[in-house]
Amino acid sequence: MKDFRRLLRHLAPYKKYVGLNILFNILMAIFTVVSIPVFIPFFRILFGMETPISVRPEGIHSLDDAINMANYTFSQVIAEHGVSHALLLTCIVLVSMFFLKNLFRYLSMYFIAPVRNGIVRDIRQEIFDRMTILPLGYFSEERKGDLMSRIVADVQEIEWSILNVLEAVFRSPVIITGAMFIMIYMSPGLTLVIFVLMIFSGVIIGGISSRLRRQSGELQDILGMLVSTVEETLGGLRVIKAFRAERFQQGLFRKINETYRDTQTRIIRRRDLSSPLSEFMGIGVVAVLLWFGAQRIFAGEIGAEAFMAFLLAFYNVIEPSKSLTNAYYNIQKGLAAVDRVDKILDAPGGMPEIESPQRIHKITEGLRFENVSFTYAKAEQPALSGIDFFLPKGKTVALVGLSGAGKSTIADLIPRFYDVTEGKITIDGVDLRDVQVADIRDLLGIVTQDAILFHETVRNNITFGMEATDEAVKEAAGQAHAAEFIDQLPDGYEFNIGDRGGKLSGGQRQRLTIARALLRNPQLLILDEATSALDSESERLVQEALDILLADRTALVIAHRLSTIRRADEILVLREGRIVERGTHDDLIEKGGEYSKLVQLQGLG
Repeated sequence: MKDFRRLLRHLAPYKKYVGLNILFNILMAIFTVVSIPVFIPFFRILFGMETPISVRPEGIHSLDDAINMANYTFSQVIAEHGVSHALLLTCIVLVSMFFLKNLFRYLSMYFIAPVRNGIVRDIRQEIFDRMTILPLGYFSEERKGDLMSRIVADVQEIEWSILNVLEAVFRSPVIITGAMFIMIYMSPGLTLVIFVLMIFSGVIIGGISSRLRRQSGELQDILGMLVSTVEETLGGLRVIKAFRAERFQQGLFRKINETYRDTQTRIIRRRDLSSPLSEFMGIGVVAVLLWFGAQRIFAGEIGAEAFMAFLLAFYNVIEPSKSLTNAYYNIQKGLAAVDRVDKILDAPGGMPEIESPQRIHKITEGLRFENVSFTYAKAEQPALSGIDFFLPKGKTVALVGLSGAGKSTIADLIPRFYDVTEGKITIDGVDLRDVQVADIRDLLGIVTQDAILFHETVRNNITFGMEATDEAVKEAAGQAHAAEFIDQLPDGYEFNIGDRGGKLSGGQRQRLTIARALLRNPQLLILDEATSALDSESERLVQEALDILLADRTALVIAHRLSTIRRADEILVLREGRIVERGTHDDLIEKGGEYSKLVQLQGLG
């Protein structure tokens, strides 16, 4: 029931449209039910059973009075205009009834259309918004392809489920109730027999669907793996081709694809069994009904025309009942999708903040790590232990060490992508956990080893998330040594650089990220191995841009190529998450320790 309420909560912003859909669903159901008794005069004429009624009923105080009034009116039409005219009038009334029924049906679908599309938009936007604020640690435990599957396929399942809820709750029960009321009025005995048989049928059909929700959840999980494999394959095509791993990747995808096919086949077979089984059970009920009805007609307990109307009423019960059965199946699939979507929406969003965080808009003293330790979730060993250093305003501190020493982890702790396990990080003496996260990140500019760019224009990649004039953009590009190659592009600053900047070289991509950082004019700059993936010429151009970027700026530099940090005010050498050496370039060379060995390994002497 809780999941069902969560499914319906998405309807709240569309109360007006939902209300109109419910109204027209009810009107359609009413006209469906009302059209049944209209057939009785037609059958009476057809069977030659019509007898004139000369006495007009005195009033309408009950259903019997209403039927008697209708019979009297119909008799008067026959008496005055003849049977053919009465038959024509009956046909006109029938056509009118079914016209209104289908008109209301269309109007109900007309008003549900914006609800369906709006719900898809709202849920997808809600998921996407949530994804952008979730901490990085969440994504290290999830597959990107599975998250993509939830925002596409699962949301589509929710759309269909909500539509089926509206039909199941507001249309089918009204039709079934009205038709059952007519059936009870015509023959309580026959209705009781049918009611017992329908309960029996419902128990059988309900048993088939007992596992559908769990299987639907499994199917969506497999689809997530499928999409994730596609995403990883497209992102790693160069490696796949270089290692001739095409067949391996194809086999991996084939295995998941076949598992998806087998699971979906089982679900479809289970779902599709409901319709033929419902029809078979229905015809069984009809056979019993025909036998019992014939006995009642032979005994004179019910007229042939009334029995025919009874059959029509029963037919109007079968179709909505099948609708309810199908709706149940779809709702179960939708609830499975809701479970998967809610795992994202219910995940703790962003980094925790205190109730009244402090506001910091500039750095006046500097950044300090005080005995900081950090351990990743589910990791057995800490990534950092006892890190202690001070980065004064306007100075540069460099981090060096072998891969896995903890350099990037230090960089990730400053923007609070993660929180420290022990110790604290302060800006101007204030613990970062007491500062508004937005303020911390407004102070920072980050240039990473992998130039993170988007399938957008050069200009939009430089101004990413910021408002800037064309002059400011061009000035930042010039300082980053990017203006020259930008001017040579076909559309200049409006040139679309492709997926992840694929139309540009590595050095060009990195210079764009530096231009982005220059435009932001951050108070604290973090450079995470910004030149390690470049060739010598590109490194020279990028280093010149970095020299401009670092001038009189507070900076933390993670360096792989030690030539780029000779002028750092302090160099910290890390090993296995600890600081093992610190000092200037010259001091560390004189010590002849680990830093000196790294310099010699790179042939810097």
